[in-house]
Amino acid sequence: MRKSGRPTMVDVAADAGVSLKTVSRVVNGQPHVDPALAARVTASAEKLGFHRNALAASLRSGSRDTLGFVSADLTNTFYMTIAAAASAVAVGRGMQLIIASSEEDAATERTLALDLCQRRVGGLIVVPTAADHTYLQAEVQRGTPVVFLDRPARGIRADELLLDNRGGARAALTELLAAGHSRIAVLLDKPDIFTMVERRAGVEEAFAAAGRALDERLVVAEMHTPQAAREAMTRLLASAEPPTAVFCANNRSTIGALEAIVAADADIALSGFDDFELSRLVPRRIRIVDYDAGELGRRAAELLLQRMVDPDGVEPTTVLLPTRLVDRGREVTPRG
Repeated sequence: MRKSGRPTMVDVAADAGVSLKTVSRVVNGQPHVDPALAARVTASAEKLGFHRNALAASLRSGSRDTLGFVSADLTNTFYMTIAAAASAVAVGRGMQLIIASSEEDAATERTLALDLCQRRVGGLIVVPTAADHTYLQAEVQRGTPVVFLDRPARGIRADELLLDNRGGARAALTELLAAGHSRIAVLLDKPDIFTMVERRAGVEEAFAAAGRALDERLVVAEMHTPQAAREAMTRLLASAEPPTAVFCANNRSTIGALEAIVAADADIALSGFDDFELSRLVPRRIRIVDYDAGELGRRAAELLLQRMVDPDGVEPTTVLLPTRLVDRGREVTPRG
């Protein structure tokens, strides 16, 4: 008696009285199968409700009908937006996108990227966490194109799509300084991440241009979750000299800082890098360094597909996508 669940090729082979190899040849459309055996396999497949898993077949056979995407953290809506846009491009070309997440771990990134290459995806998009990407050099030489997204490659020449992290942060801090803020807190994620390095550099450039220096006592790093940012912002607000403004270097820090500010009913200016869901509904004005995350995903997928068609067409390129400052939140009636 067949076990419950989705029927497999083993089930079809048993029902048709043929070998698993014969079923595989029929299912995958291979030639030179005896017509009578093929008819038995087809009849058994229809009776059992067996359907060929096209994705699994492509992974086993090494099809160019799949693309791989190694994200850094799929809990962040930024990367999910990128993945959705890249997937839309792939599907529009009759392809599928396989998504994995390194969770900001270099060893996991390497394992996932090489595993996808071994499955012979047509191309690979990587949000890098590792400090050395020479491990992909052999795969690139074998013909697997790689596009690096959001952060640059290290030790390998490849296409890169990056945001203007430095310029966006510089614009946000220039605005806060011009508004007369004297004590500006800065909340950063892991300080060695490329985007954080660039955004901090933009902050320092804005201070330097204003003839001032960043107060290191107001800089807090390792803000990887809203909870961490909320706790850090709570401590800053309770200090003897609380900041008059805060710049958050990513959307999760902005969310956490906002929670602390609203809870304390604090009068403090808030500016952050990356938009986030429901930002337009928060009960105070926020300035956001915004950009089109979907454009990053679309252009990465399109560039990868171009490389698959013409791998030696042009030299690897770095594309820098612009940012802009926008208003989010809504003004509330002043307390009286």
